[in-house]
Amino acid sequence: MRRFGTGLFLTAYGLYKARAAFERLVPIGLRYRESAAATEILLDYATERNHAMTPALSVIVPVKDEAENVIPLAREIAAAVVGAGAAEIIFIDDGSADATAEMLIHLRGDIPGLRVIQHGRNAGQSRAVRTGVRAARAEIVVTLDGDGQNDPADIPRLLAVFRETGPELGLVAGVRRRRQDTLAKRWASRLGNRLRNRLLNDGATDTGCGLKAFRREAFLALPYFDHIHRYLIALMLREGYEVRYVDVAHRARTHGASKYGVWDRALVGISDLLGVRWLQRRFRGGAIETREL
Repeated sequence: MRRFGTGLFLTAYGLYKARAAFERLVPIGLRYRESAAATEILLDYATERNHAMTPALSVIVPVKDEAENVIPLAREIAAAVVGAGAAEIIFIDDGSADATAEMLIHLRGDIPGLRVIQHGRNAGQSRAVRTGVRAARAEIVVTLDGDGQNDPADIPRLLAVFRETGPELGLVAGVRRRRQDTLAKRWASRLGNRLRNRLLNDGATDTGCGLKAFRREAFLALPYFDHIHRYLIALMLREGYEVRYVDVAHRARTHGASKYGVWDRALVGISDLLGVRWLQRRFRGGAIETREL
């Protein structure tokens, strides 16, 4: 077992596939290269970041080739978080080959809190979420999918649970009702959730829902690996945090095509499950009361 930065590498399961090189924010137009992962990431900003003003909420949206969806989705998010106080909306363009980034850049004049971060190559949804969380400035982070199937109008309902609960709450997970997916995807998801729940015993029924709200510091404390976004519930419980669930809407995709197939997820799922199960067994978990002497 070796540790590099914040990433943990396990040879037994090949679980940690993405290196955690130091990622820092740079002004518009500049690039840097991760020394370990050799991945270029270009960061764009709408305005100068005011470090003296911390937003109350950061909304993170990973996208790839969603040029037709991002403008209506960004406007819906902006309308949904009006009552949440100062909010920033961070879109992570994960190596799109279409005009996704350009569409978002043109929209920044209409949505002052909009930020656009672009990966130099496709690195996957979990890596995009992680990039967004590391760039986020708020204590509470909300994620949702970039295809428009998650309804931004549900965001205030997730945030309300945080307002009603103490610091022991780490994650509020959306549970999709009346899913607007193909029958094959729904059945595959149902079988996958049952198998995962049997092995991990996390009580989750819909780990594939992209709409989640969590504490930024809690997420960054988790060991990173590709596809971690599907195991946040189990890993938050492992760290001793409480997890709550909220029923949310699910909408049909109106433009573009899904980036995932049934078999894509199944092939990597077994390895991921074994790895997360190993993590559960190798941690003497739960919150520990500490004091400085």
